[in-house]
Amino acid sequence: MQSDLHPKGYRLMIFRDSASGQSFLTKSCANTNLNAMWEDGKEYPLYLMGISAFTHPFYTGQQKFVDTAGRVDKFQQRAAKTAAAQAAKAEASATKKK
Repeated sequence: MQSDLHPKGYRLMIFRDSASGQSFLTKSCANTNLNAMWEDGKEYPLYLMGISAFTHPFYTGQQKFVDTAGRVDKFQQRAAKTAAAQAAKAEASATKKK
């Protein structure tokens, strides 16, 4: 095994979502100069996040869905138009041969 493979300074740390104020305690080696008091009364390093699972649209159910039905309809209309043009071209070439 390689020596000194893991980062130094791996410790318990508070991650706080800046938008909602929600926090969670986990292990990390992220650099920070801030400290905060956790629910157990101990002080831990604090890392402020701009967005987390507490506020991310995917996890909160506020995700915007793209109008895929409209895109599918447009594609089908283009495909039908192309098929009609090919059929008309084939019919025109068939009448020329006669």
